[in-house]
Amino acid sequence: MSDRFELFLTCPKGLEGLLIEEAVGLGLEEAREHTSAVRGMADMETAYRLCLWSRLANRVLLVLKRFEMKNADDLYHGVLDVDWQDHMLADGTLAVEFSGHGSGIDNTHFGALKVKDAIVDKLRTPSGERPSIDKLNPDLRIHLRLDRGEAILSLDLSGHSLHQRGYRLQQGAAPLKENLAAAILIRAGWPRIAAEGGALADPMCGVGTFLVEAGMIAADMAPNLRRQQWGFTAWLGHVPALWKKLHEEATARAAAGLAKPPLWIRGYEADPRLIQPGRNNVERAGLSEWIKIYQGEVATFEPRPDQNQKGLVICNPPYGERLGDEASLLYLYQNLGERLRQACLNWEAAVFTGAPDLGKRMGIRSHKQYSFWNGALPCKLLLIKVLPDQFVTGERRTPEQRQAEREQAAYDQAPQVPQERQYNKNGNPIKPAPAPVVEQARLSEGGQMFANRLQKNLKLLGKWAKREGVDCYRVYDADMPEYAMAIDLYHDWVHVQEYAAPKSIDPEKASARLFDALAAIPQALNVDKSRVVIKRRERQSGTKQYERQSAQGKFTEVNEGGVKLLVNLTDYLDTGLFLDHRPMRLRIQKEAAGKRFLNLFCYTATASVHAAKGGARSTTSVDLSKTYLDWARRNLSLNGFSDKNRLEQGDVMAWLEASRDEYDLIFIDPPTFSNSKRMEGIFDVQRDHVQLLDLAMARLAPGGVLYFSNNFRKFQLEDNLAERYAVEEITAKTIDPDFARNGKIHRAWKIMAR
Repeated sequence: MSDRFELFLTCPKGLEGLLIEEAVGLGLEEAREHTSAVRGMADMETAYRLCLWSRLANRVLLVLKRFEMKNADDLYHGVLDVDWQDHMLADGTLAVEFSGHGSGIDNTHFGALKVKDAIVDKLRTPSGERPSIDKLNPDLRIHLRLDRGEAILSLDLSGHSLHQRGYRLQQGAAPLKENLAAAILIRAGWPRIAAEGGALADPMCGVGTFLVEAGMIAADMAPNLRRQQWGFTAWLGHVPALWKKLHEEATARAAAGLAKPPLWIRGYEADPRLIQPGRNNVERAGLSEWIKIYQGEVATFEPRPDQNQKGLVICNPPYGERLGDEASLLYLYQNLGERLRQACLNWEAAVFTGAPDLGKRMGIRSHKQYSFWNGALPCKLLLIKVLPDQFVTGERRTPEQRQAEREQAAYDQAPQVPQERQYNKNGNPIKPAPAPVVEQARLSEGGQMFANRLQKNLKLLGKWAKREGVDCYRVYDADMPEYAMAIDLYHDWVHVQEYAAPKSIDPEKASARLFDALAAIPQALNVDKSRVVIKRRERQSGTKQYERQSAQGKFTEVNEGGVKLLVNLTDYLDTGLFLDHRPMRLRIQKEAAGKRFLNLFCYTATASVHAAKGGARSTTSVDLSKTYLDWARRNLSLNGFSDKNRLEQGDVMAWLEASRDEYDLIFIDPPTFSNSKRMEGIFDVQRDHVQLLDLAMARLAPGGVLYFSNNFRKFQLEDNLAERYAVEEITAKTIDPDFARNGKIHRAWKIMAR
């Protein structure tokens, strides 16, 4: 065999430039860059060194042969022509991977089969011995890549992908591959910072991949030093003595590196379930003396080993896939920016994100950005110098103000010693200086306009709400068309529903406006960021608006008209309380004394609670959903109402047809449309409301009142109903000031027998 070989080093997309620098540094010659790969020439020692030391490659492929092929026969004979007896034993195991298409081969499985057949036929002995297939741990792993009519046949020296270092047996929900994490660290300048004795902190460390890769770089540990299985172990061309020499050199370098005073490398993770898996990974990597992992939130993250320590903050924030992630992620990035400005002055930071627009919300400029791919997802690495001149929060500042900021930041960076109580000369305790006020994030021009509108609405509606004893109300409802959302206050929580933007609106502009609004809401409404919940509201069909969106199961108690009600702001599109029906509920409460009350399509039975509070003789609440009836039961129990309050599960139309009871007060607020599997047929409020009202009026006692409402914008009450019943539209009387801008939020009627 030749002393020099052609090598192909594969890597994740976007790492080619870094890999070629690394490979040349490890001895690769005549190196050229390809898509997701680097090609060059090397001797066996360099090939081994690349396997052992490459932090970025996926595989090290040694090219056995290149040949032209026009069809499957060319493929078979080209592979057959290799002296396979120089590479493996006849009774060995084999795995074949095939990539590319053309030359009559459009199926990779068929291509791999032809390669396998050629190798097996070449090695088959007269006694019938032949290689067998082992896809998991073969003696030899063969690759064939078909590229524009040329077949490139290679031996995989690495075996399993080199990103699998062996320390990460436990991982989180969306882990970075180890070689991608190493690439990010290299781009962020960690080798330089580590050589200078700098520190490293990851405030969202997950199971510690950044930490371990950083520790191995700092301690001069070969990333694959602890790997047991290699693709060359059973290869007949393997040179054990050469490999042993290189492995012993790497072992000695690691021992020398670990003998140095450890650098300060720390990880913080909010999820307690990931702490021990992360620590286990650190221990398996042999870096327990260098790396520590603690539980902690981003908002409290403070890497301050001593006042002179500098270093790198690196993290991979979540990208967001679930309903409501926009708000939580925006505030996560804002919190990260605040912590960097307050606790990491003069440090460097690297934020790897699949949502670069959110990176702009940290309030610090990035001086460099690099593009990467995390699997199929395009991502950006934002490199930041945490210096006051890079901060973009606050208003324009004079040089004097900037100097004051620097002095304040220097004070913030100074070690904080717990203060003992001190006294003045008169023996009175000296009050400690007040803590510095945290500057709020600077809003864009549009964001400030939005905040101004919110504050104006809050001032006007807040007075009304306080006077009426209302602690949950709508404070904004698409007042500014470009900020299309509804914002409701639930005591000290904010519930935001973003209306889907028309297709004519640029999605990027819509997203930017959403982020502007989310940045403004906590400031304008004076609420904590963690108490803002966002949902996206689109045109609903069927029961979609009632389907579960999350599973947090967290209920919040609110007050309305002297009753307590439970709302759930996270799990469903609606919260369990339709705020626009507040006047109707209060009307029912005033009229319910001594009456038998029937609540159809009762949802969480909030109207029934009001009726019970108003002294109803009995309440009956009917709904098809067991979930909402359980919620209704909790609402009634919360207010001490258990007796004489029936909850009936069933299809309302069928229930009315079967019922023979009479009621003095009836409330009906049906959905626009329902096709639940638990009911017969489909309910359509426009089509079926006449039948519904006729059935309900048959249950109305003499002198009784029925209230009917719905929120279908195009709804038209059938004219002939007025011929049989006394019908009065009362919509205007059921709209409170917080819904005055949206007079079509619902329509309501009072219906009585003639």
